[in-house]
Amino acid sequence: MATIKDVAKLAGVSTTTVSHVINKTRFVAKDTQLAVGEAIRELNYSPSAVARSLKVNRTKSIGLLASTSEAPYFAEIIESIEHHCYARGYTLILCNSHNDFDKQRAYLAMLAQKRVDGLLIMCAEYPAPLLDILNDYRQIPMVVMDWTEDQDTSTDRIIDNAVLGGLMATRYLIERGHRDIATIPGQLARNTGGGRHRGYLQALAEAGIPVNNDWIVQGDFEPESGYQAMKQILAYPQRPTAVFCGGDEMAMGALCAIDEQGLRVPEDISVIGYDNLRHSRFFSPALTTVDQPKEVLGESAIAMLLDRILTKRENAQTIEVTPSLIERRSVAQGPFKA
Repeated sequence: MATIKDVAKLAGVSTTTVSHVINKTRFVAKDTQLAVGEAIRELNYSPSAVARSLKVNRTKSIGLLASTSEAPYFAEIIESIEHHCYARGYTLILCNSHNDFDKQRAYLAMLAQKRVDGLLIMCAEYPAPLLDILNDYRQIPMVVMDWTEDQDTSTDRIIDNAVLGGLMATRYLIERGHRDIATIPGQLARNTGGGRHRGYLQALAEAGIPVNNDWIVQGDFEPESGYQAMKQILAYPQRPTAVFCGGDEMAMGALCAIDEQGLRVPEDISVIGYDNLRHSRFFSPALTTVDQPKEVLGESAIAMLLDRILTKRENAQTIEVTPSLIERRSVAQGPFKA
């Protein structure tokens, strides 16, 4: 394997000059650059990434600590992050923690040892021990995603406006003439679950619609939980005319439970989801949902992190992504006039 000394000898220059050409750390005459480039190609020389990172104090790598890459919602965001990392010449190191604190602590230590240039944190939950350990790594540029407005403002963060999304979905059902509205929220301790549910409650309060606690059955963002929750709701004597599912995966399970009861969507009961996962338009019927702009979220996270890395900016910034409603075929006109 060729070394930098071999390149210098073939090009007729010093190893220092070869280093300056590779790392662009000093002006080198054009003819010399061409000679070094030709020698590199002829010898098929590849600079040591470790040695180069030590010289320029950068590894061109980003660490992503995530809950999971398996759930479609997280997978679509991670795909966007990876795409934008690659386009900017960075390598993404993905660490799935499954909300296990020991894993989170071990992964953060590993990423720090690998000298990543920055950290992206996308965890479904942010308990105090995780917040404490994140504070220990503040020397590394960091962007935290999926935080609420009342959480720490000393770190760059992206807020997903979960309350607005839940408000938007429920208002839509009310505007379509529904007042008997059930909901299947995700875990209320999470920003995504709790925020969307608060939006649901706020919309009902605005419209003067009393809350029916029998029609609030918590899920966990998985299809099975939506299926079981919908079965429980349909078991009550009074049936809602519509249901707001706090995630499209739970809506998939709800649609299955409704079908098994011999009911039709949207003729007998309307269903609205949240996230606008890619496959939600292929549900039967195509799912009306709240779009979480996952591509924008991923691109914004990388842009914000690289800005902090390259400018050494110290002041924290916040980006808010705004949800929007996607109308398809799973919501019908309700029995009441809007």
